[in-house]
Amino acid sequence: MLQKYSLRTDRRSQMINITGKVENAVREARIREGLVCVYCPHTTAGITINEGADPDVASDMLAYLDELIPWEHRKYRHAEGNSAAHLKASIIGSSQTIPVAGGNLVLGTWQAIYFCEFDGPRNRTFWVKIITERPAGNK
Repeated sequence: MLQKYSLRTDRRSQMINITGKVENAVREARIREGLVCVYCPHTTAGITINEGADPDVASDMLAYLDELIPWEHRKYRHAEGNSAAHLKASIIGSSQTIPVAGGNLVLGTWQAIYFCEFDGPRNRTFWVKIITERPAGNK
């Protein structure tokens, strides 16, 4: 099962908790065991897993990425002027794979799945692919 989700970001850099949407996809698919791949098809955004209980963690991550990779730098050559967003997206990565057991995502107590925007605000999409094992004897 493959599902497409849309969202709207409202800042240049932003982390949006999408855990609930991924959990709903698992529930709707009625799977008990398997894997879920969350994929971002954009070159200036990504997907990560990190703490979801304290919003300061996401703020700290974005602040550090801004310090590590400033928006403007004398060595950037990309004509669109968003090289920093491309670099951040590559560091964060475009996907995460999460196990499903007993019908639930296997995440740590404090973990959440985030869509990471680095070149907003924009209309964005992400994909959720659910992979299940075929029961023994079924071909």
